[in-house]
Amino acid sequence: MNDTRNPDAPGGRVRLVQVDPGRAGQRLDNFLLGQLKGAPRSLVYKLVRSGQVRVNGGRARAETRLEAGDEVRIPPVRLEAPEDRGAPAAGLMEAMAASIVYEDARLLAINKPAGVASHGGSGIGFGVIETLRALRPGEELELVHRLDRDTSGLMVVARKRSALRELQALMREDPRAGGERIRKRYLALLAGRMPDGVMSVDAPLHVGLRQGGERHVQVRGDGKPSLSHFKVLERRGGHSYCEVRIETGRTHQIRVHAAHIGHPVAGDAKYGDPDANRRLRDQAGLRRLFLHAASLEFALEGGRVPYVLNAPLAPELGEVLDRLG
Repeated sequence: MNDTRNPDAPGGRVRLVQVDPGRAGQRLDNFLLGQLKGAPRSLVYKLVRSGQVRVNGGRARAETRLEAGDEVRIPPVRLEAPEDRGAPAAGLMEAMAASIVYEDARLLAINKPAGVASHGGSGIGFGVIETLRALRPGEELELVHRLDRDTSGLMVVARKRSALRELQALMREDPRAGGERIRKRYLALLAGRMPDGVMSVDAPLHVGLRQGGERHVQVRGDGKPSLSHFKVLERRGGHSYCEVRIETGRTHQIRVHAAHIGHPVAGDAKYGDPDANRRLRDQAGLRRLFLHAASLEFALEGGRVPYVLNAPLAPELGEVLDRLG
């Protein structure tokens, strides 16, 4: 990656950064988060929306896919230096070390606890990636994907640039077009009694920003195609414990699709049912979002190396199910 202006002081002046082949296919917002270490996502979106970020001299959208050789204009941004933030708390370091469920030369996978952000920013000093880098100094660790802060479960971090490129390509593939993909399975408790069988929700999702940069997603005709499949595994206390498989990976997809069909995810403070959440808190002790990324299946090296990764259900969620009977 070639920085043609002031590479040693990224916050001091405008930079023109050339995208190297290893970043080809990456979204502009994710590219900027890598360039502006510690920047809140809301700031990145603001810079893009205002036109201060340019790609090959023109305005671009946050979801624009970059190509090798593209020139990205990055405006001056004053950020706290990583060394000024200190180190992650000992408890967070221990929790992250204990959360690793698999690793090899290409990647490592963790069972992310609820309440831990994927990355720092917006008042969060240390997320998953910053803490893992503190645990593994000198390693080139990169997030392959993200989970909502309140969602627990499986996250994959690349240890090699080649693995990152291949995993991100799999994330982009459309299974409906016959492409290879990453198969994602979640576990969720949905409010109320879902019908038996598999309910597929094919509803486009639009991501909007509220004042302060908070993302809010809604089903809207001009949104991006989004497909989720809900299957009831058990009935518990008048609610539905479900397996959810998603064909697309949109922001808040499961939560918004579940609310759209009238069975929001239990404990969801943003899209859920406040009365149902209160009853579940009082009756079963549910104090978080009941959504868990349970497994990922994919193959690397052109399909020659298969992976089946699993993350056990968080203990506090298992206790809620037991209390519901």
